[in-house]
Formats: sequence, C-alpha cells, structure tokens
Amino acid sequence: MPTQIEIPKPCKACQDNEPLCFDFTMAFQPIVDTRDNSVFAYEALIRGTDGAGAASMLSKVNEDNRYIFDQSCRVKAVELASRLQIPCYISINFLPNAVYQAATCIRATLEAARRYNFPTNRLIFEITENEKLVDKEHLKSIIKEYKRQGFKTAIDDFGAGYSGLNLLAEFQPDIIKLDMDIVRDIDQDPVRQAIVRGIIGVCEALSIDVIAEGIESLEELTLLQSMGVFLFQGFLFAKPGFEHLPEISWPANV
Repeated sequence: MPTQIEIPKPCKACQDNEPLCFDFTMAFQPIVDTRDNSVFAYEALIRGTDGAGAASMLSKVNEDNRYIFDQSCRVKAVELASRLQIPCYISINFLPNAVYQAATCIRATLEAARRYNFPTNRLIFEITENEKLVDKEHLKSIIKEYKRQGFKTAIDDFGAGYSGLNLLAEFQPDIIKLDMDIVRDIDQDPVRQAIVRGIIGVCEALSIDVIAEGIESLEELTLLQSMGVFLFQGFLFAKPGFEHLPEISWPANV
C-alpha cells in the first residue's frame, strides 16, 4: 500500500449533490476470531440519532440522495471509528449503484481517513448480495480500484439471494459473509451443512476468508468451527453498540 493517501479530484456528481437532509449515526458490532479470541473487525451499522434501526434510515434513501447518503455513511463510520480508537478493521457497507466513478467517488473516504487519522488499510467495504446491480462491469471496476487503494472488499449476505456464485465468478473479494439465514440452526440441518461446506471449499480454493454472521447459539458456532470457519459475528458474542464498542461475551469453550 502507498505510504501517502492518494486523493483524486472530485467528480461532477460529488459537486452537484445537495447535503443530506436527515441525520444518522452508527452502531458497531464486533467480528471475532475464535482462533485467538481477538476482534478481527467492527461492522459499522447505520442507526437513527434516536436509535432507530437501519430499515428506518434506508427507507429515506432515494435516487436523489443515494450518492450523498453513501458518501456520508463512509465519513461517519471513519469519524466514529477514530473517536472510539478502533484498533482493527472497520467494515462499511456501500451502495455500488451510488458510485459514479470509483477513483473519484472515494475522495470523501480518503479525506476523512486523513482528517481523523484512521489507516486506510484497515477499511473493509461490503456489498450485499441483495443489492440490485445495474452493471457488473462497473462493480468490477469499483472492486479493482478499492483493492488498488489498499481496502479489503467483502460480499455481505452471501447465500441470501441467487447470484452469489455468479458474483464470485465475476470478481473475487477478500471476504464473504455467510448470510444469517443459511447458518441459522445449521447444526440441525444437513442440507445447510452441505451447502456451507461447498461454499467454504470454493473460498479456500480462491483464498477468500469466510465470516459467519448472525451466530446466536453455541451449537451453530461449534458446528461451523468444525467446518473450518473461525470468523464470527452475532448476538452470541455481542449486540451492536450504539456509538460505542460493546463488551464481548466469549463462550466458555471457545
């Protein structure tokens, strides 16, 4: 990664957008590594300033404010991560359809990292599999530019839709996050176990890390560990902390 942050000139879309007309903040949920009981990352999750959930905030996003909302989320996440002195990665969801030109639209993120003194090589950008992609080539160019800048990339909610393997064929992120619905009660479901084993095998062949999200029971955790998964996110360890880093509950046998 370059020693100096490269900040491109803003694109026309950046200059034309009006300020966001509603306030929001972030909650942070840890992604833990059970190999050494450490925190691999904290995911920044959008919240209303009154504590309202992500759905409430996302319902206010439309075509007119999508770009500035995406930019504002990145800046807010970096600002709070710096204030909370997060010592590991922070994971930020992004909207690929809000990115006009990857190199220029990353400007606000890089400026925020410099302003708040947060290392850019500790940023992960997540795209959800449920995001309806306008142009796969455009997404590939975004991923390529983000990797060039030293960011990690992830596919969120992997297995929630029908395009997961197609996305992997188009581009290879650093991380995939298994959707909570596919890991829910996986210890009791041989079908889900077979599907997840297949996904893990593909990821191992492609050198992609796997995070299991939505972990709520010790049985789910133990089964996934036996499959070779060691990165986890879920209520078993901690609920999201509103503008703070929550205390982590480590199961006794982890």
